[in-house]
Amino acid sequence: MTTNQNTILLPEMKEIWQETLNWQPDKTQQQIFQSIYDEILAVNPHLNLTRITEPNEFWEKHLWDSLRGVASLLPSVNSPPKIIDIGTGGGFPGLPVAVIFPQTSVSLLDSTRKKITFIDQLIAKLGINNVETIMGRSEEIARQKQHRQNYDIALIRAVGSASVCAEYALPFLKIGGLAILYRGNWTDKEMEELKPGVKQLGGEIESVEQFTTPLSNSIRHCLYLRLISPTPAKFPRGVGVPAQHPL
Repeated sequence: MTTNQNTILLPEMKEIWQETLNWQPDKTQQQIFQSIYDEILAVNPHLNLTRITEPNEFWEKHLWDSLRGVASLLPSVNSPPKIIDIGTGGGFPGLPVAVIFPQTSVSLLDSTRKKITFIDQLIAKLGINNVETIMGRSEEIARQKQHRQNYDIALIRAVGSASVCAEYALPFLKIGGLAILYRGNWTDKEMEELKPGVKQLGGEIESVEQFTTPLSNSIRHCLYLRLISPTPAKFPRGVGVPAQHPL
């Protein structure tokens, strides 16, 4: 990839990728990550996609963090999974997942038209052909026949409390599907508060993984929720209700 003198380069971080995820991007994937970064920087003053624009911070919080939650899971999946990223914003975590796992089918859901329009233009420009976008509220989209119980994995990051995220995510999953909730701090008290709501939704908390980010040394968690029985038809509740009255 050619760069002009004004291009801000993302760090490659090959050793950190390898040490933390037992993987590192190839040259093409690194170029795509750089292009995603370039495009976001170009439009961010107008679209306000992210407050994270410094290259090292972008690498850690938008690339590494996005992939940390899924890296150990996807290589072991027998058939190419269908993935939905709920509240994708500027395309995270779903877009990096699509880049490094081209055999997957990734749907990026957001309720803001300008963000979806940006992602549509971005994936067309970069030739990322395993991504589709969906514009709408998760409470409504999850009730549509073509989306309900249609995905193997649901990703959700920075979209409210854990119980709200669970209500958004689990109705999208097939039986046996997995919701991955990206969280910052996580406590035993929060775990006990989450369990009854997840059970109502037909799921169970399979595991919680704690890790430390490699540059800023921040504590992060990923919650893995497995759908074990169909989510009752009354979920998700109407637009805004999960956030106003969490389970």
